[in-house]
Amino acid sequence: MSDKIANLAPNRDQLELFQKLAPDGAELKWIDSTQSIEDQARELDGVTSVIVTPSVYTVELARLTPSVRLVQTVSAGTNMIDKLALGELGITVSNNGGGNAISVAEHTMGLLISTVRKLQLQFNSVRAGTWTSDIRAKWYYQANEIAGKTVGIIGLGRIGHRVAKRLHGWECDVIYSDVITPPDEFLEGLDVTSVSREELLRTSDIITLHVPLNASTFHMISDAEFDMMKPTAILINACRGPVVDEAALVRAMQDKKIAAAGLDVTEVEPTPADNPLLEFDNVLITPHMASFAQEATERSRGFAIYNADRVAKGQEPESAVPPDGLA
Repeated sequence: MSDKIANLAPNRDQLELFQKLAPDGAELKWIDSTQSIEDQARELDGVTSVIVTPSVYTVELARLTPSVRLVQTVSAGTNMIDKLALGELGITVSNNGGGNAISVAEHTMGLLISTVRKLQLQFNSVRAGTWTSDIRAKWYYQANEIAGKTVGIIGLGRIGHRVAKRLHGWECDVIYSDVITPPDEFLEGLDVTSVSREELLRTSDIITLHVPLNASTFHMISDAEFDMMKPTAILINACRGPVVDEAALVRAMQDKKIAAAGLDVTEVEPTPADNPLLEFDNVLITPHMASFAQEATERSRGFAIYNADRVAKGQEPESAVPPDGLA
Protein backbone atom coordinates (compact mmCIF):
# COMPACT_ATOMS: atom_id res chain seq x y z
CA MET A 1 0.00 0.00 0.00
CA SER A 2 1.34 3.44 -0.87
CA ASP A 3 1.81 6.11 1.77
CA LYS A 4 -1.46 7.88 2.60
CA ILE A 5 -0.50 9.73 5.79
CA ALA A 6 2.28 12.29 6.01
CA ASN A 7 3.88 14.25 8.82
CA LEU A 8 4.77 17.68 7.43
CA ALA A 9 7.43 19.16 9.69
CA PRO A 10 10.85 20.85 9.58
CA ASN A 11 12.48 17.72 11.03
CA ARG A 12 11.56 14.06 11.37
CA ASP A 13 11.81 13.88 15.17
CA GLN A 14 8.09 13.24 15.62
CA LEU A 15 7.73 10.63 12.88
CA GLU A 16 8.93 7.80 15.11
CA LEU A 17 6.55 8.92 17.86
CA PHE A 18 3.61 8.89 15.44
CA GLN A 19 4.67 5.49 14.11
CA LYS A 20 4.56 4.03 17.63
CA LEU A 21 0.99 5.26 18.01
CA ALA A 22 -0.19 4.25 14.55
CA PRO A 23 -2.65 1.36 14.17
CA ASP A 24 -1.55 -1.77 12.36
CA GLY A 25 -1.42 -1.28 8.61
CA ALA A 26 -1.04 2.50 8.72
CA GLU A 27 1.84 3.83 6.67
CA LEU A 28 3.43 7.17 7.41
CA LYS A 29 6.05 9.31 5.73
CA TRP A 30 7.89 12.42 6.79
CA ILE A 31 7.98 15.41 4.48
CA ASP A 32 10.46 18.19 5.14
CA SER A 33 8.50 21.46 5.37
CA THR A 34 11.68 23.46 4.73
CA GLN A 35 11.80 22.20 1.14
CA SER A 36 10.38 24.20 -1.72
CA ILE A 37 6.62 24.14 -2.16
CA GLU A 38 7.07 22.17 -5.36
CA ASP A 39 9.16 19.48 -3.64
CA GLN A 40 6.66 19.22 -0.78
CA ALA A 41 3.80 18.87 -3.25
CA ARG A 42 5.64 16.20 -5.19
CA GLU A 43 6.14 14.13 -2.05
CA LEU A 44 2.50 14.66 -1.01
CA ASP A 45 1.22 13.16 -4.25
CA GLY A 46 -1.28 10.44 -3.30
CA VAL A 47 -1.32 11.40 0.38
CA THR A 48 -4.82 11.76 1.86
CA SER A 49 -4.08 12.95 5.41
CA VAL A 50 -1.37 15.35 6.58
CA ILE A 51 -0.36 15.87 10.21
CA VAL A 52 1.23 19.28 10.46
CA THR A 53 3.75 20.08 13.20
CA PRO A 54 3.79 23.02 13.67
CA SER A 55 0.26 23.87 12.58
CA VAL A 56 0.86 25.42 9.16
CA TYR A 57 -0.44 24.30 5.77
CA THR A 58 -0.50 27.00 3.14
CA VAL A 59 -3.14 27.54 0.49
CA GLU A 60 -0.34 27.62 -2.10
CA LEU A 61 0.66 24.09 -1.11
CA ALA A 62 -2.97 22.94 -0.92
CA ARG A 63 -3.58 23.95 -4.53
CA LEU A 64 -0.76 21.63 -5.58
CA THR A 65 -1.97 18.65 -3.50
CA PRO A 66 -5.38 17.55 -4.80
CA SER A 67 -5.19 14.17 -3.04
CA VAL A 68 -5.10 15.74 0.45
CA ARG A 69 -8.43 15.64 2.26
CA LEU A 70 -7.40 16.31 5.87
CA VAL A 71 -4.98 18.71 7.51
CA GLN A 72 -4.61 17.51 11.09
CA THR A 73 -3.01 19.59 13.84
CA VAL A 74 -1.70 18.43 17.20
CA SER A 75 -2.74 21.72 18.77
CA ALA A 76 -6.17 22.99 19.74
CA GLY A 77 -5.76 26.25 17.83
CA THR A 78 -5.99 26.33 14.06
CA ASN A 79 -5.90 30.09 13.53
CA MET A 80 -2.62 29.82 11.61
CA ILE A 81 -4.42 27.93 8.86
CA ASP A 82 -6.74 29.50 6.27
CA LYS A 83 -9.59 27.07 6.89
CA LEU A 84 -11.98 28.92 4.60
CA ALA A 85 -9.67 28.69 1.58
CA LEU A 86 -8.73 25.08 2.33
CA GLY A 87 -12.41 24.20 2.72
CA GLU A 88 -13.10 25.57 -0.75
CA LEU A 89 -10.45 23.16 -2.00
CA GLY A 90 -12.18 20.25 -0.30
CA ILE A 91 -9.76 19.99 2.62
CA THR A 92 -10.99 19.58 6.20
CA VAL A 93 -8.93 20.98 9.10
CA SER A 94 -9.15 19.11 12.42
CA ASN A 95 -7.61 20.01 15.76
CA ASN A 96 -6.38 17.75 18.53
CA GLY A 97 -9.81 16.65 19.75
CA GLY A 98 -9.29 18.04 23.22
CA GLY A 99 -6.02 16.20 23.78
CA ASN A 100 -4.63 19.11 25.80
CA ALA A 101 -7.88 20.02 27.58
CA ILE A 102 -6.89 18.65 30.98
CA SER A 103 -3.49 20.33 31.05
CA VAL A 104 -4.91 23.67 29.89
CA ALA A 105 -7.67 23.48 32.51
CA GLU A 106 -5.05 22.77 35.17
CA HIS A 107 -2.87 25.63 33.95
CA THR A 108 -5.91 27.91 34.02
CA MET A 109 -6.43 27.02 37.67
CA GLY A 110 -2.76 27.71 38.30
CA LEU A 111 -3.03 31.15 36.68
CA LEU A 112 -6.23 31.87 38.59
CA ILE A 113 -4.79 30.89 41.96
CA SER A 114 -1.45 32.60 41.37
CA THR A 115 -3.07 35.82 40.20
CA VAL A 116 -5.66 36.00 42.96
CA ARG A 117 -3.22 35.03 45.73
CA LYS A 118 -0.33 37.13 44.32
CA LEU A 119 1.96 34.12 44.32
CA GLN A 120 4.33 35.55 41.72
CA LEU A 121 5.03 38.56 43.97
CA GLN A 122 5.76 36.25 46.87
CA PHE A 123 8.02 33.96 44.83
CA ASN A 124 9.96 36.92 43.46
CA SER A 125 10.28 38.59 46.85
CA VAL A 126 11.75 35.50 48.51
CA ARG A 127 14.09 34.90 45.58
CA ALA A 128 15.26 38.52 45.80
CA GLY A 129 16.09 38.03 49.47
CA THR A 130 13.54 40.57 50.71
CA TRP A 131 11.10 38.00 52.20
CA THR A 132 7.70 39.76 52.40
CA SER A 133 9.10 43.06 51.15
CA ASP A 134 6.22 45.56 50.82
CA ILE A 135 3.67 42.97 49.67
CA ARG A 136 1.51 43.18 52.79
CA ALA A 137 1.31 46.97 52.72
CA LYS A 138 1.00 47.41 48.96
CA TRP A 139 -1.30 44.53 48.03
CA TYR A 140 -3.46 43.91 51.11
CA TYR A 141 -6.46 45.55 49.45
CA GLN A 142 -6.25 42.94 46.68
CA ALA A 143 -5.53 39.96 48.94
CA ASN A 144 -8.66 37.86 48.60
CA GLU A 145 -9.86 34.31 48.92
CA ILE A 146 -11.24 32.43 45.95
CA ALA A 147 -14.03 30.76 47.94
CA GLY A 148 -17.38 32.48 47.58
CA LYS A 149 -16.41 34.36 44.44
CA THR A 150 -18.39 34.31 41.20
CA VAL A 151 -16.33 32.86 38.37
CA GLY A 152 -17.52 33.47 34.83
CA ILE A 153 -16.41 31.07 32.11
CA ILE A 154 -16.70 32.30 28.52
CA GLY A 155 -16.76 29.13 26.42
CA LEU A 156 -17.91 25.93 28.14
CA GLY A 157 -16.28 23.56 25.69
CA ARG A 158 -13.69 20.86 26.16
CA ILE A 159 -11.51 23.05 28.35
CA GLY A 160 -14.11 25.35 29.89
CA HIS A 161 -16.21 22.56 31.37
CA ARG A 162 -13.10 21.00 32.93
CA VAL A 163 -12.29 24.34 34.54
CA ALA A 164 -15.83 24.41 35.92
CA LYS A 165 -15.37 20.92 37.40
CA ARG A 166 -12.18 22.00 39.15
CA LEU A 167 -13.79 25.15 40.54
CA HIS A 168 -16.40 23.14 42.46
CA GLY A 169 -13.85 22.20 45.07
CA TRP A 170 -13.07 25.87 45.58
CA GLU A 171 -16.62 26.69 46.70
CA CYS A 172 -17.21 29.17 43.89
CA ASP A 173 -20.41 30.22 42.16
CA VAL A 174 -19.82 29.34 38.51
CA ILE A 175 -21.64 30.97 35.61
CA TYR A 176 -20.93 30.62 31.91
CA SER A 177 -21.69 32.14 28.54
CA ASP A 178 -21.38 30.34 25.22
CA VAL A 179 -22.74 30.91 21.73
CA ILE A 180 -23.08 27.13 21.40
CA THR A 181 -25.19 25.03 23.74
CA PRO A 182 -22.74 22.69 25.50
CA PRO A 183 -23.40 18.97 25.05
CA ASP A 184 -25.14 17.19 27.91
CA GLU A 185 -21.98 15.33 28.90
CA PHE A 186 -20.20 18.65 29.50
CA LEU A 187 -22.97 19.79 31.84
CA GLU A 188 -23.37 16.50 33.69
CA GLY A 189 -22.59 16.93 37.38
CA LEU A 190 -21.84 20.64 36.98
CA ASP A 191 -23.63 23.24 39.09
CA VAL A 192 -23.31 26.02 36.54
CA THR A 193 -25.69 28.71 35.33
CA SER A 194 -25.96 29.99 31.77
CA VAL A 195 -26.09 33.79 31.50
CA SER A 196 -25.62 36.39 28.81
CA ARG A 197 -22.09 37.56 28.14
CA GLU A 198 -22.98 41.04 29.39
CA GLU A 199 -24.32 39.69 32.69
CA LEU A 200 -21.22 37.54 33.08
CA LEU A 201 -18.92 40.50 32.52
CA ARG A 202 -20.84 42.69 34.96
CA THR A 203 -21.20 40.18 37.80
CA SER A 204 -18.10 37.99 37.76
CA ASP A 205 -15.25 38.40 40.23
CA ILE A 206 -13.05 36.24 38.01
CA ILE A 207 -13.49 35.85 34.24
CA THR A 208 -11.73 33.07 32.35
CA LEU A 209 -11.71 32.74 28.56
CA HIS A 210 -11.92 29.42 26.70
CA VAL A 211 -12.92 30.16 23.11
CA PRO A 212 -11.24 29.49 19.75
CA LEU A 213 -9.74 32.40 17.85
CA ASN A 214 -11.90 33.21 14.86
CA ALA A 215 -13.56 36.20 13.25
CA SER A 216 -16.22 36.42 15.97
CA THR A 217 -13.83 36.13 18.93
CA PHE A 218 -11.04 38.43 17.72
CA HIS A 219 -10.80 41.24 20.33
CA MET A 220 -13.86 39.82 22.07
CA ILE A 221 -12.61 41.56 25.20
CA SER A 222 -11.88 45.24 24.53
CA ASP A 223 -12.63 48.66 26.01
CA ALA A 224 -16.42 48.21 26.14
CA GLU A 225 -16.07 44.89 27.93
CA PHE A 226 -13.56 46.23 30.45
CA ASP A 227 -15.99 49.07 31.17
CA MET A 228 -18.59 46.46 32.18
CA MET A 229 -16.32 44.61 34.59
CA LYS A 230 -16.02 45.20 38.30
CA PRO A 231 -12.96 47.21 39.34
CA THR A 232 -12.08 44.21 41.52
CA ALA A 233 -12.40 41.71 38.64
CA ILE A 234 -9.59 39.44 37.50
CA LEU A 235 -9.22 38.32 33.88
CA ILE A 236 -7.67 34.96 32.95
CA ASN A 237 -6.81 34.11 29.34
CA ALA A 238 -5.39 30.71 28.43
CA CYS A 239 -6.94 30.40 24.95
CA ARG A 240 -5.52 32.76 22.30
CA GLY A 241 -3.90 36.17 22.70
CA PRO A 242 -5.91 38.15 20.12
CA VAL A 243 -9.17 37.23 21.87
CA VAL A 244 -8.19 40.10 24.18
CA ASP A 245 -7.45 43.55 22.76
CA GLU A 246 -4.07 43.95 24.42
CA ALA A 247 -3.96 47.72 24.05
CA ALA A 248 -7.35 47.90 25.76
CA LEU A 249 -6.07 45.64 28.54
CA VAL A 250 -3.14 47.98 29.09
CA ARG A 251 -5.56 50.89 29.35
CA ALA A 252 -7.77 48.93 31.73
CA MET A 253 -4.81 48.22 33.99
CA GLN A 254 -3.60 51.81 33.87
CA ASP A 255 -7.07 53.16 34.68
CA LYS A 256 -7.69 50.46 37.32
CA LYS A 257 -10.81 49.25 35.53
CA ILE A 258 -9.93 45.73 36.67
CA ALA A 259 -7.74 44.45 39.48
CA ALA A 260 -5.44 41.95 37.76
CA ALA A 261 -4.88 39.61 34.84
CA GLY A 262 -3.34 36.17 34.38
CA LEU A 263 -2.33 35.34 30.81
CA ASP A 264 -0.77 32.35 29.09
CA VAL A 265 -1.09 34.03 25.71
CA THR A 266 -0.38 37.46 24.21
CA GLU A 267 -1.23 39.12 20.92
CA VAL A 268 2.36 38.82 19.70
CA GLU A 269 4.41 35.82 20.77
CA PRO A 270 7.00 35.91 22.13
CA THR A 271 5.76 39.13 23.66
CA PRO A 272 8.15 42.07 23.09
CA ALA A 273 10.40 43.06 25.97
CA ASP A 274 8.81 46.51 25.95
CA ASN A 275 5.24 45.22 26.30
CA PRO A 276 3.63 47.59 28.85
CA LEU A 277 1.88 44.64 30.49
CA LEU A 278 5.24 43.45 31.82
CA GLU A 279 5.45 46.59 33.95
CA PHE A 280 2.41 45.69 36.06
CA ASP A 281 2.96 43.69 39.24
CA ASN A 282 -0.67 42.56 39.06
CA VAL A 283 -0.33 41.02 35.58
CA LEU A 284 1.05 37.48 35.47
CA ILE A 285 2.17 36.11 32.09
CA THR A 286 3.32 32.59 31.26
CA PRO A 287 4.84 31.79 27.82
CA HIS A 288 1.96 29.95 26.09
CA MET A 289 2.78 26.64 27.78
CA ALA A 290 -0.60 25.69 29.23
CA SER A 291 -0.55 22.39 27.32
CA PHE A 292 3.02 21.61 28.42
CA ALA A 293 2.54 18.11 29.82
CA GLN A 294 3.64 14.70 28.63
CA GLU A 295 0.14 13.27 28.92
CA ALA A 296 -1.35 16.07 26.82
CA THR A 297 1.28 15.61 24.12
CA GLU A 298 0.68 11.87 23.96
CA ARG A 299 -3.10 12.27 23.77
CA SER A 300 -2.82 14.92 21.05
CA ARG A 301 -0.43 12.83 18.96
CA GLY A 302 -2.57 9.76 19.46
CA PHE A 303 -5.69 11.56 18.28
CA ALA A 304 -3.83 13.04 15.29
CA ILE A 305 -2.74 9.65 13.98
CA TYR A 306 -6.14 8.11 14.75
CA ASN A 307 -7.98 10.84 12.82
CA ALA A 308 -5.52 10.85 9.93
CA ASP A 309 -5.91 7.08 9.63
CA ARG A 310 -9.71 7.43 9.57
CA VAL A 311 -9.56 9.73 6.55
CA ALA A 312 -6.87 7.63 4.86
CA LYS A 313 -9.35 4.73 5.10
CA GLY A 314 -12.15 6.80 3.56
CA GLN A 315 -13.98 7.67 6.77
CA GLU A 316 -15.13 11.11 7.92
CA PRO A 317 -12.73 13.04 10.19
CA GLU A 318 -13.55 13.87 13.78
CA SER A 319 -12.99 17.21 15.55
CA ALA A 320 -13.31 19.17 12.32
CA VAL A 321 -12.98 22.92 12.81
CA PRO A 322 -15.55 24.96 10.83
CA PRO A 323 -14.14 27.45 8.33
CA ASP A 324 -14.40 30.94 9.79
CA GLY A 325 -12.53 33.14 7.36
CA LEU A 326 -9.65 33.85 9.74
CA ALA A 327 -6.29 32.62 8.47
